Amino acid sequence: LTVLNAGRRYLKAEDLSGKVFVTSGLGGMSGAQAKAAVIAGCVGIIAEVDEAALLKRHKQGWLMEISNNLDHCIARLRDARKNKIALSLGYHGNVVDLWERLVYELDTTGELLADLGSDQTSCHNPFSGGYYPVQLGFEEAKQLLSTNPGKFRTLVQESLKRHVAAINRLADKGMFFWDYGNAFLLEAQRAGADVEKRGADKTEFRYPSYVQHIMG
Repeated sequence: LTVLNAGRRYLKAEDLSGKVFVTSGLGGMSGAQAKAAVIAGCVGIIAEVDEAALLKRHKQGWLMEISNNLDHCIARLRDARKNKIALSLGYHGNVVDLWERLVYELDTTGELLADLGSDQTSCHNPFSGGYYPVQLGFEEAKQLLSTNPGKFRTLVQESLKRHVAAINRLADKGMFFWDYGNAFLLEAQRAGADVEKRGADKTEFRYPSYVQHIMG
């Protein structure tokens, strides 16, 4: 319902075939994102740093395909988008790499490959394993978290700034991003990312919340 209503409200579309939804997180509740994309008829690309979570969702049937190769992901996205094929593709990697690759595609080809975007990393708990920084691999980041949590925190905040910068670039070209109630925008703001709404007070974000704006 969230994906469908986001399409209705922000894309003015009842039919989401050929539309692309990019997000992250395949643990817990967020495992439903892949299934939702297919039910809605769109192309869902969901990033997950933890291979165990990714493989579990694939084995359970929530994900149709998985890949750790961004070139492959972009090729599959383009093909499914062009042919209006419903697809759920799990990318084993950091979502910041995925967002930045989409910016690269925009800059080099002029194509905006994402129509809808969100995030379901556990950003309510970003410094204890709920969010992993793009600068490190998953195992390396876990090790740093236990040996130097202060450094881990710094890297997370740097990663959040890159995360938002890529989303902002795509949103400026017409992609619609929303907050999924996971404290992503709040933690991004605390990290110094550009998420504040222009001309509003500092408690308002430039992207809407799914509760009030999409499901409300």
